[in-house]
Amino acid sequence: MPTPRSRRFVPRVVVVGDLMLDVVLAPADALAAGTDVPGRVTLRQGGSAANTARWLARLGARTTLIAAVGRDPAGRALVKTVQSDGVVARVIRIAGAPTGRIGVVVAPTGERSFVADRGAADRLAPEELEPAWFDRLSLLHLPAYSLLGEPLGAAGRRAIELARAAGGQVSLDLASVGPLLARGRRAALGLVRDAGPDVLFATAAEAEALVGPGRPETLLELAPVAILKRGPRGATVLALEDGNRLRFEVATERLKATDTTGAGDAFDAGFIVDWLASRAAGRSLPAALQRAAVAGHHAAARQLRAPRPELTFA
Repeated sequence: MPTPRSRRFVPRVVVVGDLMLDVVLAPADALAAGTDVPGRVTLRQGGSAANTARWLARLGARTTLIAAVGRDPAGRALVKTVQSDGVVARVIRIAGAPTGRIGVVVAPTGERSFVADRGAADRLAPEELEPAWFDRLSLLHLPAYSLLGEPLGAAGRRAIELARAAGGQVSLDLASVGPLLARGRRAALGLVRDAGPDVLFATAAEAEALVGPGRPETLLELAPVAILKRGPRGATVLALEDGNRLRFEVATERLKATDTTGAGDAFDAGFIVDWLASRAAGRSLPAALQRAAVAGHHAAARQLRAPRPELTFA
């Protein structure tokens, strides 16, 4: 018998972090010094936290994004964009700092390089967070950027305190090797341990950089559930259950994409929504993890099939 709509479980997720402007450069040919090459230049909504928040809302979660932007047209346009997907935007507008921007250079193969000018994104302060924003929370999601820099790092740590006080889980995405390891591996490990995530997301490269090559199970010393995103090769799922380690591989449909930006964030959202629903339904840990990983892949595939629209400033 179908579950009445009024009783269907709807998770409430808060995301803290970056809402930024992506300036995407997609050259049709190899870049050449001292001259120009044809290609496309587009302005799009970016920021790992904002990308995840938009997909969480699209997938049915009641989603709040807490972020900071500048008092400029880009900031206003970005807020409207995330709100258009049903995200509740608790966005602080910072005077004297521009909205964060990321230059994304997309090679013809789909591989990306980034130049980050984080601007107002790192200016979110812990005192800006209101405990009421975390009421009846299912989960708090953070990209690692939200624990780096100041005062954003302090805001991220305060968000974890508020989430725990509200009875919510915490998920963390390692996000990017360079910023995460800027102060060395020991500092990065301490940062993740102090966050104490229930679910840890990483690419295979990020995991190797953090815990060393060939040792993905070491991530279970940092979180009871760890997901290694392997792009077209699927995902490796690691978990602890009653002191035993679980590991299994989840295959995925291989898709050709010219721009993979945001696919990992969409994966996180798909995993989180299905994970929370499965656990609320009482499914076993292995079954919940399997379903959630597949749901993550489906969300990532949707992101790859439907490129992000151009940002409008109207």
